[in-house]
Amino acid sequence: MKKEAEMEKECRLAAPSKKAVRACGFHCIKVKDLGVKLENEVILEHVNLHIHCGRLISVIGKNGAGKSTLIRAILGEVPYTGSIEFRDVRQKTAEKLRIGYVPQHLNIEKNSPTSVYDLFASFISRVPVFLCKKKPVEEKIKKQLAMFQAEDLLNKRVCDLSGGQLQRVLLSLAVCPLPNLLLLDEPVSGIDQKGMDSFYQTIHRLKTRYDLSILMVSHDLEYVRRYSDQVVLLEKTVIKQGTPEEIFKSREYKETFVSG
Repeated sequence: MKKEAEMEKECRLAAPSKKAVRACGFHCIKVKDLGVKLENEVILEHVNLHIHCGRLISVIGKNGAGKSTLIRAILGEVPYTGSIEFRDVRQKTAEKLRIGYVPQHLNIEKNSPTSVYDLFASFISRVPVFLCKKKPVEEKIKKQLAMFQAEDLLNKRVCDLSGGQLQRVLLSLAVCPLPNLLLLDEPVSGIDQKGMDSFYQTIHRLKTRYDLSILMVSHDLEYVRRYSDQVVLLEKTVIKQGTPEEIFKSREYKETFVSG
C-alpha cells in the first residue's frame, strides 16, 4: 500500500490544468484496503483506489468480479472493512463525502402517473409534493434539468421516458446538490448507440465543468477507452490500474477479456 505522503504527492501532480477544467485538483477520494464478505463468500478484498477530482475512473471486469458490490460498498449499502476517505490534500484535512448515484435501472410501474416533476420534487423537498409551492420548486427543477438539456421533460410521466431521457433525468437528480463523487453503475444499459454517444459526451462535459470525481462501472469497452482518464481492472481486487492505453495493452486485460 502506498504511503500517505506519496498519495498526496500523486494528487498534486494529477491536478488538471486550470484552462481545461474547473476541478481544483486537491480533492481526493481514497479507498483503502476495502473488503466485502457476504454470507462467508469473499466478494472484494484489498481494494485500493485513489480518485482525483476532475477525473473519470472506469471500472471494468468480468461478470461476478465485484464491480457493483464496490459501488454498493461506497454507498454504504453493504458492510465492508477498510476505509473510504475524502481529503483536501492542500489543507491535509478529511471532509464529509457527498455522493451522487445513477443506478442501472429505476423500477417504475407501467402506466404510473408519476411525472418527472413529482419525482424531482419528492427528492428535493422536505414536505409532500402536493404541499410544495409549485412555482419556486418548478423553477429550481427546470434549472437542474437544463444542465442536461432535459427541461422539456418536466411534465412527462417517468414511465414514458426513453432510456436516454431517463438517464438525463437521473443525472440531474444525482448532481442535486453537486456531489464530490458521482457513481455510475452501468448507466447506459439498454440505451441505443445514439443515446450512448450523447450520454458519454454529457459525462465528459460534467467532469470538465465541475469540481467532482466520477467512478463508473461499464461494459462498453470502446467508450471506456475513449472517455476515461483512468481504468481499473477488477477481479475481487484491483489487478491493474492505469490509463486506458496501459490497461488495454496489458497482459492482465488480455488474460481477462481475450484469452480468459
